[in-house]
Amino acid sequence: MSEIPEKQIKRLRALLADAETNLSAAKELLISILGDGDTITAPRDAVVSGPDGKVIEGIFDGQIMIGPDGKNYPVPANYASKSKLVEGDILKLTITDDGKFMYKQIGPVQRKNVIGTLTHHDDKYFVEVSGREYQILYASVTYFHLRDGSQVSVTIPADNDDATWAAVEAAV
Repeated sequence: MSEIPEKQIKRLRALLADAETNLSAAKELLISILGDGDTITAPRDAVVSGPDGKVIEGIFDGQIMIGPDGKNYPVPANYASKSKLVEGDILKLTITDDGKFMYKQIGPVQRKNVIGTLTHHDDKYFVEVSGREYQILYASVTYFHLRDGSQVSVTIPADNDDATWAAVEAAV
């Protein structure tokens, strides 16, 4: 048997880690759809060590990521705004050995775009759509130079009537 180059071994390990992450995300999504933890027999660890550091998967709540262990992980507002993350998206957080946090969206939820009007109260920003308010990130307000009364296109989860957050798509 010939010797396998270290570069190939490293690549294989990365591919396996990605496959495990995707499988875990699919299992978590199935549980959230069926609402029955018994359908999945393999329990997930809250933190998995991978070749690049610790890997944690969780669900974006509109502002933060909630891990499978119930812990909250801060998602940079600029990243969430720029990536147009929507409440319910599945994220993978890799914490490197030197303490760097790297997020990646691995399971986007179904989305729909709607148009509303920007409002501001209680030091928070909202987009009112058909009589309902969705909170938006301040980073989106500053990036798009929005003001009270601005018409805004936002993205919301298509299948979550309880969603309270929206991602700004564009100023109209």
